[in-house]
Amino acid sequence: MTPKSGLFLAGSCITAIAAVGSMFELASGQPDFGTQTTAIILAISIPLTGLFFVAAVRDARANIK
Repeated sequence: MTPKSGLFLAGSCITAIAAVGSMFELASGQPDFGTQTTAIILAISIPLTGLFFVAAVRDARANIK
């Protein structure tokens, strides 16, 4: 694993946490940042989680010796 793939994996973890947190906030009925802002965070974080994870796996596979 390279530092680059580690950063991608960390980004994937952070965006996954943001997505789960946003879902809980929306389910509670009173999101701290407002419904629209929380929904935007959720809509952005879900695809970013996948993209960061795929990028981490591709980078790690490319650097296998």
